[in-house]
Amino acid sequence: MASSSIRPSLSSFNKFPSFSSRNLSLRLSLFHLRNGVRQIPHNFGLKASRLLRHDSRCMRLMSSGSMSPYATQENALDWVKQDKRRMLHVVYRVGDLDKSIKFYTECLGMKVLRKRDMTEERYTNAFLGYGPEDAHFAIELTYNYGIETYDIGTGFGHFGVALDDIPRVVDIVKAKGGIITREPGPIKGGNSTIAVIEDPDGYKLELLERAPSPEPLCKVMLRVGDLDRSIKFYEKAVGMELLRTQDDPESKRTVAIMGYGPEEKNTVLELTYNYGVRKYDKGDAYVQIAIGTDDVYKTAEAIKLAGGKITREAGPVPGYSTKITSCVDPDGWKTVFVDNHDFHKEVE
Repeated sequence: MASSSIRPSLSSFNKFPSFSSRNLSLRLSLFHLRNGVRQIPHNFGLKASRLLRHDSRCMRLMSSGSMSPYATQENALDWVKQDKRRMLHVVYRVGDLDKSIKFYTECLGMKVLRKRDMTEERYTNAFLGYGPEDAHFAIELTYNYGIETYDIGTGFGHFGVALDDIPRVVDIVKAKGGIITREPGPIKGGNSTIAVIEDPDGYKLELLERAPSPEPLCKVMLRVGDLDRSIKFYEKAVGMELLRTQDDPESKRTVAIMGYGPEEKNTVLELTYNYGVRKYDKGDAYVQIAIGTDDVYKTAEAIKLAGGKITREAGPVPGYSTKITSCVDPDGWKTVFVDNHDFHKEVE
């Protein structure tokens, strides 16, 4: 089916709204608005008067196109849970694209999936990963012409890569002059082996030893200032599921694993809260996570209803047919939602 830029309605969220005082006040609002009347019946009551004022505001929002007639947070959340969502890729900036590609392909065994050179805008994107983008998570390296260094900040944590032979990978990194920040060894309190390395720009990558994984690019870790607040945002606005939490009093931190399916088979988002730390410097290196959705317009409305902040209204990217919308979480971490149909056409 051909993609369309016509904005659909969220009225399908609630096809048969129940008859209530709120529905009554909405109908009265519609009646008075159609007839240019703003009088409230004397016997309507204080509570109903407040509802009428509220629904009059809703009608103004509806007429401006910023919300649909029967969109409610509950119905929007139901739609979000049914939406076909998947983490598509993570975007970050690098200072030497060729050097970065060489590191990820030769040390970690990734493949270059595609490149996009935007000479007019003066940047190049390279997409790398372990399998086709229509079924696997990928990294999107962005090189801006002439910019060689970026500030990673203190908020970004690391990327997780699941491999079946970590010592061998670490030896390759060492042989090529790479940085090892944690030698291979058992994870605290468990038997799994992990190691931590750095790429040429200083991004940390946590290597997790696993049997061959269906999703080797398995994790993005970001630090947040209020874990409960962040969990609520990613559940309601982004539609992720809280897979598990883990508190480590000795290290004074708690982590929450969020995602769209079991972490053994899907890429997940790891939110880390360090006791007492409320704010982080996000720097200018890490950019965003991209997530697929069946409808960017409904996604944007659901984010608004969940109290999220939209940074780009839903619609096609100028010069492209791909439709997107974007938002930021309570800590300022950005997420972009990409129309599934358009994305599949883009990576064909």
